[in-house]
Amino acid sequence: MGYITGRIIRELREKKSMTQKDLVDQLSISDKTVSKWETDRGMPDIGILNELAQALGASVADLFSGEYQENENKSGNMKKLHFYVCPVCGNVITALGRGSFTCCGIHLPELEVETDINEEHRPIVETIDNEYYVTMSHEMTKNHYISFIAYITSDTAEVTKLYAEQDISVRYRKKGHGYLYAYCNRHGLFRINV
Repeated sequence: MGYITGRIIRELREKKSMTQKDLVDQLSISDKTVSKWETDRGMPDIGILNELAQALGASVADLFSGEYQENENKSGNMKKLHFYVCPVCGNVITALGRGSFTCCGIHLPELEVETDINEEHRPIVETIDNEYYVTMSHEMTKNHYISFIAYITSDTAEVTKLYAEQDISVRYRKKGHGYLYAYCNRHGLFRINV
């Protein structure tokens, strides 16, 4: 990971409709400092990073990653959950808003729901004793498997991690209308309404 670039400082400053002078005044720094940062002729000292991030309305992690994702979901509706999966270790990260996440040294893109769902990737849901019983006909080999299944309603999220050579058989207590997600390590994220 590199250090903070001038591009991200400029983009975040302009996003907040701040001038360079506004940022200079807010951080109590010299007049030419921001210009040097934004043209990569200088870099902010590590001791000022928290103040810089706060002034720009970002996190220090946003400054380092060079990418800024604003949380559009301030109400926290769980149905708007975002998923990120590490291709190296299989770590599953969920967030209520878009974010910038890394794992195993890799920047993780947000998973997008696949629109074309075939029978192999469609969860089979039965209702038994006020529970959803979820199975799938998908293979579970070391090279091709369902990594997780998640049941999401407006106020709850339950994620069940699955492993290769394991049966796909999960139970969730019914908590209302929502979504059921299944993530295939080769074909991506699939969703059905429940």
